[in-house]
Amino acid sequence: MTADCLFCKIVAGDIPATVVHDGERTLAFRDINPQARVHVLVVPKQHHEDAAALAAADPRLLAEVITTGAEVAKAEGIADSGYRFVFNTGDDAGRTVFHAHLHVLGGEQLGLFGRP
Repeated sequence: MTADCLFCKIVAGDIPATVVHDGERTLAFRDINPQARVHVLVVPKQHHEDAAALAAADPRLLAEVITTGAEVAKAEGIADSGYRFVFNTGDDAGRTVFHAHLHVLGGEQLGLFGRP
């Protein structure tokens, strides 16, 4: 855990979140600023700065994050209609929290992504 990390504080229970899945090594909770009808964040409970760092340090944990994302999509009722997984890595991606996290988005027709 990193003391000044927002998601580490959520994992520790120090900051409340609307949890939708609590696994042994992953936690999923609703985004406080949803960009789609369904917008859930899946985080590894162990701190890793971003998806690239997570992949290098623990590829199995990265796979668990993805598997949890698929479980969340199913539980949220968007598995059949379609959903999007997004990892933001680096400054140009608009990352604001420096703890690896997967966005699970769906529940409506999503637009293209890239340039606004």
